Amino acid sequence: MKIHPRCAPCLLSRVQFEAELSTNNIALQKQAVLAGIEVLRKYLVDGAPATHLSTKIHREAYRILGDSDPYREKKQQSNEAAKKFLPLARAFVSEDDSFRRAVLASIVGNSFDFGVLGFDADKEIAKETMLGQLKRGLDVDDTERMKSILDDVVYLADNCGEIIFDTLLFEEIRKLGGKITLVVRGAPILNDVTMKEVMGLELDKMVERVLTTGSNAIGLCLKEAPRELVEALGNASLIISKGMANYETMSEYNFKPIAYLLKAKCESVAEAMGLSRNMNVARVEE
Repeated sequence: MKIHPRCAPCLLSRVQFEAELSTNNIALQKQAVLAGIEVLRKYLVDGAPATHLSTKIHREAYRILGDSDPYREKKQQSNEAAKKFLPLARAFVSEDDSFRRAVLASIVGNSFDFGVLGFDADKEIAKETMLGQLKRGLDVDDTERMKSILDDVVYLADNCGEIIFDTLLFEEIRKLGGKITLVVRGAPILNDVTMKEVMGLELDKMVERVLTTGSNAIGLCLKEAPRELVEALGNASLIISKGMANYETMSEYNFKPIAYLLKAKCESVAEAMGLSRNMNVARVEE
């Protein structure tokens, strides 16, 4: 996906947010935002991939802040909050058509900011919101096609919190005879899953192997990816790409078949996919 001018204020707001997570020093927060503006001035170029810009701006913010993982506490909070919803999601998936339901639960997990919910996950209104999302269903549904090509799945993970819901889909893939290579970020960036969270949540026991992207690039930067990952992507019977950042990256490459599982929260992503904002999407491209 290519960069759009509307990406600029969104990126700056994320820089400000992570600066506030990292430090109470207003001068340092300002310095991070100003550095972000300078990155935008240099790299907000027509036709450039969106994740090239987002990777540069966040790496520069981390450098200015002297903080390699501003979201460390938010990630932990996200996972703990999501665990409170897991029994509800598991009950939903256990009904008829469990694979489709697991895909939907995984996508609904992508729509929640569990780090914001935190302990509010206990509140009834949060549960009602989750149930409402599940009842809405899939706006784009290629799950039957997915089921036929699950032999060797490469699963590109996205955020903490939603990874808890992904485990329900892991279970369904393996029930259908599929093998899973889970791929997480090679180093902390935003609230994305890294090997640290994999080991802490024992996700390695739920899949056949775990690889990393090799760096803290937003999504996947092939130039920074380990050879083993590139080979896995090329040999996969199906790549499952979770979330918008992975879509922004993988849509620039030619790896197929690929299933994009996401909530189209961003107008630019929805537009690029030819969809409407806030759709629940399980699209296979071959």
